[in-house]
Amino acid sequence: MTMTIDIKNLTEITATEATCSNCLAACCSLEVLIITDTGVPERHIAVDQYGGETMLRLEDGRCSALDRDTQMCTIYENRPWICREFEMGSYECINEFIAKKGN
Repeated sequence: MTMTIDIKNLTEITATEATCSNCLAACCSLEVLIITDTGVPERHIAVDQYGGETMLRLEDGRCSALDRDTQMCTIYENRPWICREFEMGSYECINEFIAKKGN
């Protein structure tokens, strides 16, 4: 008896396929901690019971700063540090792209 395990092959998706212009902002459903002051407007900040700050997510589970029509960040110049470091085409980006593409 042979057992097979399906493994996502991230090498099948190239960095050029997972771009901000074609992925429908898959990364905007991730939890984003606000760990530095970049000027995120208060209306986009959620505070947990311990005082930790994260980007507010709306009922659809996506970031409140995401423009739902254009799929672009409305506070790009003041986006959190974590968003600045999330590199387009990186392993994490491609992984989120694949996960969202399958839904």
